[in-house]
Amino acid sequence: MNSKLILFLLFFLLLFQAWGQENSKATYVGTIGSVVHVPSIASQTNLAPARVKERVMQDGRASKNLIVPGKDPQVENDYFVRNPNKMERALSGRAPNFVFEAAASNSQPTDPSIGVGPNHAVVVFNTGFRIFDKNGNPLTGQLSPNPTIFPNGGCCDLTISYDNAADRFVMTFLGAGAQIAVSDGPDPLNDGWYVYTIPQINDYQKLSVWSDGYYLTDNTSSTNKVYAMERAKMLNGDATAKVVGFPLPGIATSGFYSPQALNVSNNVLPASGGMPIIYLQDDAWSGVSEDHIKIWTIDVNWATPSNSTISAPVELTTTPFISVFDGGSFANLSQPNGPMVDALQATIMNQAQFRKFSDHNSAVFNFVVDTDASAGKLAGVRWYELRQAGDGQPWSIYQEGTYTAPEGKHAWHASMMMDGQGNIGMGYTSMAGPSTPNPTSKRLSSYYTGRFANDPLNTMTIAEELIAAGDANIPGNRYGDYSKIDIDPSNDKEFWYNNELMSNGRKNIVGVFQIAPNFNNDLGVVSIDAPVSGTLSNSETVTVTIFNYGQNSASNFPITFKVDNQPVISEIFTGTIASATTAQYTFTSTANLGNVGQTYSITAATNMAGDEDPGNNSKTKSVTYLPPNDIGVTAITAPVSGSNLTNSEVIKITIKNFGGEAQSNFDVSYNLDGSIITEVIIGPLAGNSEMQHTFSQTGDFSAIGNYNLSAYTSLPGDSDTSNDATTVIIKKFTCQPSGDCSYGDGLTLFRLTDINNPSECEGYGDFTDLVAGMEPGSTNELTLRTGYGNQYVRVWIDFNDDFVFTNDELVIDNIVIASGQQGGSFTITTDFVIPEDAPLGQHIMRAKTNWGGPVPDNACQTTTYGETEDYTAQIGTIGINENIFGENALTVLSLDNNIFEITLNTTGFTEDLNLSVYNVLGQNLLMKKLKNEGNGYNYKLDLSYVSKGVYLIRIGNTKDGRIKRIIVK
Repeated sequence: MNSKLILFLLFFLLLFQAWGQENSKATYVGTIGSVVHVPSIASQTNLAPARVKERVMQDGRASKNLIVPGKDPQVENDYFVRNPNKMERALSGRAPNFVFEAAASNSQPTDPSIGVGPNHAVVVFNTGFRIFDKNGNPLTGQLSPNPTIFPNGGCCDLTISYDNAADRFVMTFLGAGAQIAVSDGPDPLNDGWYVYTIPQINDYQKLSVWSDGYYLTDNTSSTNKVYAMERAKMLNGDATAKVVGFPLPGIATSGFYSPQALNVSNNVLPASGGMPIIYLQDDAWSGVSEDHIKIWTIDVNWATPSNSTISAPVELTTTPFISVFDGGSFANLSQPNGPMVDALQATIMNQAQFRKFSDHNSAVFNFVVDTDASAGKLAGVRWYELRQAGDGQPWSIYQEGTYTAPEGKHAWHASMMMDGQGNIGMGYTSMAGPSTPNPTSKRLSSYYTGRFANDPLNTMTIAEELIAAGDANIPGNRYGDYSKIDIDPSNDKEFWYNNELMSNGRKNIVGVFQIAPNFNNDLGVVSIDAPVSGTLSNSETVTVTIFNYGQNSASNFPITFKVDNQPVISEIFTGTIASATTAQYTFTSTANLGNVGQTYSITAATNMAGDEDPGNNSKTKSVTYLPPNDIGVTAITAPVSGSNLTNSEVIKITIKNFGGEAQSNFDVSYNLDGSIITEVIIGPLAGNSEMQHTFSQTGDFSAIGNYNLSAYTSLPGDSDTSNDATTVIIKKFTCQPSGDCSYGDGLTLFRLTDINNPSECEGYGDFTDLVAGMEPGSTNELTLRTGYGNQYVRVWIDFNDDFVFTNDELVIDNIVIASGQQGGSFTITTDFVIPEDAPLGQHIMRAKTNWGGPVPDNACQTTTYGETEDYTAQIGTIGINENIFGENALTVLSLDNNIFEITLNTTGFTEDLNLSVYNVLGQNLLMKKLKNEGNGYNYKLDLSYVSKGVYLIRIGNTKDGRIKRIIVK
């Protein structure tokens, strides 16, 4: 064999191996489980109404998030929130064309979805559906899906899509696997339905329309996670329609599988094959090294289905994001003075949409992110537009952004779509956030935003528009699961958005709105770009940005500006602005802004003849002639109070130039309890701007206690020294307090019910294995003895199991043993009452003493000549204690590299249990639902990324549980 032939064969072999690595074969091939033709709804009698009674869905969304605590430490807020475009929310939106109530249901959640055809809108919710005409008038009542459309029974998770190219509605329903109903004509009321079954589907099925199939994703840990169904045959009721299942090789999840197949938004189908499946990948998850989007491509061979393939995933690196809330726990966002609701983290929201244009293809989708990198939370919507040059070509990120609502509100639970012009409409939920003024006036409500096709990239330019305001808090923490936006195929520009809120009960509300221009002639000033606050003069240039909201081009129109009560300046814009585009204009006349310290109000406006919407013509801006020299420290951002502070903590500050002139070579200092460190800022720091500074000299915060830390600037000639300095108190504390036995033992006896603990001066004792049994509403006798007098005592019971001891959890509040006495042995017996509504189960009970003064509110704080001891309170006798928590049933084994093996051996209890991990601040680092693996519950907890210190774990349910303390070294 000659060498050329050998080289050719080697090349062919390597090529074949590479192809094999890049593509996986289908892992399931079969046919639709069954097909039934159901007659039209209009022809049926005795239609069953939908079930709307209170019901909390126990589906796979309920608690499945899994992260590696500390693996993705967040040091900066969301990039797009820190760097907003000037056009963010700058354009005037329009009130919805109309709004109507789609459904009333008490299901938790309601799973609102909508499909819009040329003459009908079909809305679905978790347990029912309803058909409307295009004016929002109901054509049916709220109907049960079974047997009206689905004769084989079922549960919930209804979704609806409109197959524009086939002019059919496609509805899915969870029951006996997944059931898929395809209307046999365009009229959902008067045409019949072909109903198919795929028994393999597990949970959270999401259907998408593609050229060569209907695609269904599944929340499952089994091999097949995506199914392709033979669309051409299903449209004709053909029982031989094939089904092909695929894995998602290389997928990493938080435990909940929510990828999306792209859904074709209109009637322009791509070439067969090349179906993209997308999913977010967070570097807080195990196996993910950086934040990115994964894309798989499915190619189905309907002639030989076993030859169908799915590609290896392509990774599109994103701007970093934080998709994890509260360690992956289920309830995350506090309603105004109400319960927390689910942020729906780790989920591509329904639906990911595809649209084919003449020169490219676009895909849009979104998911929720935490825009606040601190322990606080502010939900925002991270959204994407991907593009490919043509069918089957590689995808890339064309634009990405993070949308936040005004007034510090949360924004999440979004659904987005493109219209025929490439404008994006996005409906979403918003409610008061941590900094929202008058929060009870901003209850959970439905809104929309969007952008025009030619707007600056990465920016939602449309100002928030209200669709419907909620009037109460959502009861319970199950909310939405998803919302759904669709577009009217009659005009390809009117968006229909279905969302959940409270409006005299739990409702689904549809808002119909439009981004595309509505008027022929409509102009407006959207921003005043210059001047800006700083050093001003009596001849300042005025520059504005104009947006053409109309469908016609605009030119040769008047434009004006006015400063306070000065005369109006009017000039002519002689250029041409195309529809839905912006242009800048600089006035030849200048503005007189020459008084130092004065704030001026500037109003600029267009004045086009025949403008059909004058409400968006003008914009007003305030600018201030700032004094030239004025700087100060506005924040100390590090260190922060905690239990792990050291003798070399980095000190970081924010410096602001309040003045109008740039500043260089000025001093900045910090004062740590009288120790002053001064450094020089080289600069320049531009006028009216901020900078971050990290001192090269660290600070010593290693001792337990409070530290007074201030930072300040020193600038010769500073015009306002009142804003130079900022002061904070940094607290070093620990939940392993040290004790001082020089006056004797702070707590020598703790005796209660089943506990008789003669302790010594440990300083801190963990006696959580000692359990006291008590009943709700019971009065209990506690005997305490100390080694010296004038000893104050507090006792807490952590009823809500968050490992934070709060004043409303006190059962004994600062009783005094031997008031005014010194050394000696002193005993007191006191009663305390367990609240009638105390939750059943086991909870940590903390006893804490302090000499000579009250025990502080902070139950972690070290006290003077005092002591802290932890016990366990067993409240009530019912629960799961006898079934699973026998003696030594729960074990925690410390492995190498701070990995902990958690085992709960039991065969008598099979229900799911929750594992929670907390730090000493009470912050939830992880929440994971555990399943019985046959002989018990097992989990390997990775704490290799967290700081050294004490952590607490709890395993159990709402009735009972066990708590263990672990130490990360």
